[in-house]
Amino acid sequence: MKLVPLSIAATLLAGAFALSSSATADSYVIDTDRSHAAVTFRIKHLGFSWLNGRFDDFSGTFTFDEKNPENSMVNVEIDTKSVNTNHAERDKHLRGKDFFDVSKYPTATFKSTGVKINGDKATITGNLTLHGVTKKIEIEAEAVGGGKDPWGGYRQGFTGTTKIALKDFGINFDLGPAAQEVDMTFDIEGIRK
Repeated sequence: MKLVPLSIAATLLAGAFALSSSATADSYVIDTDRSHAAVTFRIKHLGFSWLNGRFDDFSGTFTFDEKNPENSMVNVEIDTKSVNTNHAERDKHLRGKDFFDVSKYPTATFKSTGVKINGDKATITGNLTLHGVTKKIEIEAEAVGGGKDPWGGYRQGFTGTTKIALKDFGINFDLGPAAQEVDMTFDIEGIRK
């Protein structure tokens, strides 16, 4: 009988565990109806108030393992051209080279790399690619709810927030000292495949 080296056996066991774990995770498509899901942001306006905006077009998927939430994953793609702050001239400026430069970088993406559970909340770690730059970020998330919908499907909803520094993503337009960081919120509702 030929013995399998311990390192190979460990690799095979880890692979088998990963497969069995992913088999228990349900896959979801993000419902992009703007009344059910949203990708929004806010940034200080002169330090006096908040300028609020959103991205109207985005898509994505996630897996959710109710028994082992650490095995869950999320991927979101945002159409940067769809930025909307309810001000046409400002939105045109945001689409230009000073900010999103949408002709060169038409999409932003988030791909999770890990989930850590903290009581009834979670920290989702992943890579955000924006303006051609990829950086690791953390999203503080919590479940909103889940269950059967009126159309015979099954849904799960989550909300998550993060804060990013514009200069970390190569956006260096001077908005003043109070507007160096942007708060982002992801309100996500998924439909089980």
